[in-house]
Amino acid sequence: MTSTTTEHTAGPRRVLSRLEEFIDAMIDLGQTGQIFGEHGIGKTATFFSYVQESRPEATLVYVPAANLTPDDLLVNAPVRDPRTGELVLRQLVMSQLKPGRPFVLLIDDSLQAGDTIQSQLMQIACDWTLGEHDLRALGCIGVFLTDNESLAETSARRSDLALLDRMVTLRIGANDTAWREHLAAKYREWDLTGVFTVWAALSPALRELLSPRTLDHILANAREGFPLRWGLPLVGGERLRLQDPEAQGAGNRTSEILDRIAEALGVPNPSRIADPVRQVVRAALRNRWTVLLQGPPGCGKTELVRETVREGLNGRDPLYFSLPVTNVEDLCAPVPTADGSLDNLLAAPFTGPEPKAIVWDEYNRPKDKAAFAKLMEITQEWSLAGRRIANLRAQIAVQNPPYHLGRKLLVARNNIAQASRFTASLTVEPGDIPANEWLIRQYGADAETVLEWWKHDIDDDGRAWITKRTLERLIKLHRKGLPLHIGTVYLGDGEYAPVPLTALMDRLAQRQVTGLRELARDLPGWEERLRKAAAQTSEGADDTDVVHQVLANAELSQLRKHRKAVTRLVALLPAKLRATYLVGAAAEQQRFWTEVFVSLRKR
Repeated sequence: MTSTTTEHTAGPRRVLSRLEEFIDAMIDLGQTGQIFGEHGIGKTATFFSYVQESRPEATLVYVPAANLTPDDLLVNAPVRDPRTGELVLRQLVMSQLKPGRPFVLLIDDSLQAGDTIQSQLMQIACDWTLGEHDLRALGCIGVFLTDNESLAETSARRSDLALLDRMVTLRIGANDTAWREHLAAKYREWDLTGVFTVWAALSPALRELLSPRTLDHILANAREGFPLRWGLPLVGGERLRLQDPEAQGAGNRTSEILDRIAEALGVPNPSRIADPVRQVVRAALRNRWTVLLQGPPGCGKTELVRETVREGLNGRDPLYFSLPVTNVEDLCAPVPTADGSLDNLLAAPFTGPEPKAIVWDEYNRPKDKAAFAKLMEITQEWSLAGRRIANLRAQIAVQNPPYHLGRKLLVARNNIAQASRFTASLTVEPGDIPANEWLIRQYGADAETVLEWWKHDIDDDGRAWITKRTLERLIKLHRKGLPLHIGTVYLGDGEYAPVPLTALMDRLAQRQVTGLRELARDLPGWEERLRKAAAQTSEGADDTDVVHQVLANAELSQLRKHRKAVTRLVALLPAKLRATYLVGAAAEQQRFWTEVFVSLRKR
């Protein structure tokens, strides 16, 4: 099939992509079109943009087949006959198929529908009818089915010759859609020629992994100054690796390729940024992103997300859904309407013109496949049962990894088609969640004591077992005078998390410890120790290390509370230690230390 120029719009003509040509041909011929191609190459996006461009009098009716239930398309319902006034049984068709104007029907992910839906799709594809309804009489001018043939992403192959004989089938690749033009228009601040050159030089297997959709996400993260790897999806809990399985001796090329993309754009590719969760949620609200946050249980992910969304929506709470207890009916349900069609009622939180953000908690622990399938439409198209969700500003999905501390968690696996829907995908560590400040605000000195134990007295393995949620339990148990070990994770058969609590009990019993409060109480004494250490060596001594560790691990609220002591102590530390306080710190913490260092120069 050769490329032609469009004749549908005024102004400069452009060369049509192979898929756009196919859309035109099938509509002109009145044939059902079936399109197969890899995920993320712009199949669905082409329909949305090209139908509007080429046929402004028509509308695109988008039906995501993966989340259809048998009663979504067609249902028998009692209606009152206008001639006799009696109740009769009629077949009601989904309201999207009666838009009141010409329409093109796109059935996306058509191979992922269940058996009952496949029977309905067969009738649509063969005859352009559904039940007793003639789609042409309703205004249909084109029917298309799209999907990826890979069995890793679909539930079945279409093999019925009676159905296949009614369709014209086209297999396409990334070069058959106009994704380069769309990315160039979306990121006008950059010349993307170098990026496209990097992509084109990759092997076919790597180009399939680095799909145009994923490349779009990488560019979006680059625009915000985020690590480019955040644009790569998390598949089965693991970051997608750009690694060609067919290349002999080829290792993981992820860092190399992302650095080349950053170089082509003229932007940095940071390995990490300060306060990543807050930054990415704020970016999601600004840019209308869908974001996935994966981190261990109990580290405070969900609460930080809800707090940040609340700030971004001027105090309005996000719409919160916990997937283990979310049913399809909690999102939407089909109901008969007075005009004889089948409409979907959306749950009340989705309606209304006010700004909204959705938090999908425990995203990889869905109650059932039907509810998760509905989520696929929302995260991909920002619609529910074909209806746009008004003023939806962001979606944040939160989940646990498949394994933590050597133990398997009961979470579901996803495939790359599902995973690549997220603009940014983060793996969150406990240190990325500023829950310490919240604990201090809630529990004061008790929280400071427990946090000092957590930072100074146990190793990395111990800190992994003692989550922020566990820290809060320990504080509450201490205040009630209960044994602390019962607040740690119970592993069964009388065994608790393998973390020694003796040092914590010593601290809570106010035995001799050294923290920022203790330094401030004996400020002249510690100043004298630091002077003696500086006189001995420019590298500092043991007392220097104690003060440095206390200052480095202190929370911002503690630093502000003891600012005078901090300023006097830091003035006596080696310059190379002072410089470390700015590295990787959040913006507010960097501002505090900058003010302290400026005040030192004025003294």
